[in-house]
Amino acid sequence: MTGTPSAPERATLSRELGEFLIELSIALHKHAMYPSGHPSLAPAAAGVVRRARQLMEERPSISLGVARNQLIIEGVATDPKHPVLAELAGRLHRHHLGAVTISRGVEPPEVEDMLRTLAVEADRTGSPLGLGPADALQAWPHIRLHPLTYERLELLEERSETPSAGSGDMGGGSRSAQLWIGLARAALAGQSLVEGDLPSTRPAVIAKAIDEHQAQGGEAYDQVIVGYLLQIAEELKAAGGAEAVELKRRTSRLIHEMHPETLKRLVEMGGDFAQRQKFVLDASHGMAVDAVLEIVRAAADTSHQTISHSMFRLLSKLAAHADRGSVVARPRAESELREQVQQLLAGWELDDPNPGAYGEALQRMAKAAPVFAVAAEQTHAAEDTRLVEMSLEVEMVGPLVWRAVDRLVAERKLGALFDVLEKGNGNATTQAIWERVATPEALHGLLEVEPIAFETVDRLVSRLGQAAATPMFDALAASESRATRRSLLERLARLGDAVGPLAVERLGDERWYVQRNMLGLLDELPHLPAGFSAVPFANHPDARVRWQAFKIQLKLPAEREAALRVALKDPDPRTLQTALVAALQGCPPVLLPAVAQIAVKRDLASDLRVLAVRVLARTASPTALDVFLTLTDGGKTWLGRPKLPPRSPELLAALQALATAWGSDRRSTAVLARAAVSPDAEVRAATDPGSAGE
Repeated sequence: MTGTPSAPERATLSRELGEFLIELSIALHKHAMYPSGHPSLAPAAAGVVRRARQLMEERPSISLGVARNQLIIEGVATDPKHPVLAELAGRLHRHHLGAVTISRGVEPPEVEDMLRTLAVEADRTGSPLGLGPADALQAWPHIRLHPLTYERLELLEERSETPSAGSGDMGGGSRSAQLWIGLARAALAGQSLVEGDLPSTRPAVIAKAIDEHQAQGGEAYDQVIVGYLLQIAEELKAAGGAEAVELKRRTSRLIHEMHPETLKRLVEMGGDFAQRQKFVLDASHGMAVDAVLEIVRAAADTSHQTISHSMFRLLSKLAAHADRGSVVARPRAESELREQVQQLLAGWELDDPNPGAYGEALQRMAKAAPVFAVAAEQTHAAEDTRLVEMSLEVEMVGPLVWRAVDRLVAERKLGALFDVLEKGNGNATTQAIWERVATPEALHGLLEVEPIAFETVDRLVSRLGQAAATPMFDALAASESRATRRSLLERLARLGDAVGPLAVERLGDERWYVQRNMLGLLDELPHLPAGFSAVPFANHPDARVRWQAFKIQLKLPAEREAALRVALKDPDPRTLQTALVAALQGCPPVLLPAVAQIAVKRDLASDLRVLAVRVLARTASPTALDVFLTLTDGGKTWLGRPKLPPRSPELLAALQALATAWGSDRRSTAVLARAAVSPDAEVRAATDPGSAGE
């Protein structure tokens, strides 16, 4: 298989590496579909080992990098539109894995255990492997899983053909990472590295490289750096999530580490005032307040002191409150600072009216920490928790205690309250307070604020039991955070079969993602609700909903054949792949014509057609023989002799099927005879009945 070329010189993936990746993807898919001990799993792992050993005859190990929808192996990126490999890359990426390394000596039990570990979908558990303990990633002697971190994202993108920074189809998190990596590459361009080392993405290292480049001059270098800073500022205006927060933190640190002269040079950008104005405006919307101040200072210097010292002191004071003020003051100070900076862009004209010494004194005062900044935690928290502790000690409760409890609940400080209650002796007072705080309403309050304190949520859910389901369902439908939805789905699944009827009720919601999540939850439950059928969703307009419905139908014997009939005609590659993998375990004869159509449909991905050939190869149907003869018919030579088509995975699979099951058929014998004298070694090898894999 080859990646879709974007330029004539782009490297292509070798057939051996492509087949290894497809074998790995299919094996992982089987481990995700079938329970442990299923007869298909061990042969699938053995097939991966067989392919790996063939590759490692010429290399000590196989390493593949992981991007969002691509794999990078031996410096070549796979086609992001390839359905099977994109699915494999996506599953590994959702586990926050940056790379996978397989070394010589690997054995099938290692691969099978690794596949079983990866098969647990990170979207469902909320616990990606890359964010877990390091020991879990090194549990096998010859296999290593490498976590994805900001410091090592170069492993993913360094050799791949990543989309441009302006690509509109990127996800916010991926774009944030790519912008930062692109800035690091641009800043460190031309620097020599020790062999095997990767460019650092630490802000201090990038700032030093930009500072040192000042002596070399070079307007083009500055424009590239500024181009990335402009894009980062623009990205931060609208981006959200953990990666955007990390990008904001790193950008702030980068600007802080730069020499003032360097930042001034970058902000000036060759005298382009329009770019400078846009940069400051975008920065004021999204960057951290300390970075905004540094940029404003540089812009003011570039514009020859067009911002007054008094105004800058005011901005500095607002920044101090935004950083170290009270909980109430921080957001207001930050909002005011950003608004003032935006108003300044209309024109900076006021000169400094203050004498030098007086100005220096005011400057020191502006930078000082807020005099009356008192953290909100110090206003009530200690007194309220202490009142509850005293109540438990004397085993009495009254209006003051109830007000303290209500304040802790209203301020969402249930974690501290639970700590106190769990230390109690379980007397009547403790029980009365538990009954007041352990309510669905309290859980609703915790789930309304993101990021959600899931440690506290788990403690409350353990008290509520099934009563916790409705608040979590409500939060699941309302949350815009993918990580939050994953965590909620995991916790709902832990409640067991009792949440099944509630999930079925929520399927009435017309939003596709709600229906997809509810079907995914039902798929995770030990048993489906009595009488439930996924048939109404088998023809849903959204492929993601259809795929989840199809997975459920495969578990229901009464619906399996009808589900396969629909799925084998589905245009979605993932649904079609799942259907073919399921058909490998048993395909009703009435569906063989549909499988045959897939095998000969030239506009489908090669791996899907090969799967269809493998399904047909397990039958003795004349339909299968007709398909194999069609796939091995390359027309005639100019002398009128029959010939084979060019080598392809479909041709090799068809030859293997003919050699294995149709060796005595006259037409099959003629085809195999032509293949046996082919100048292509792989075509000749395919005529050996023992060459057919799993």
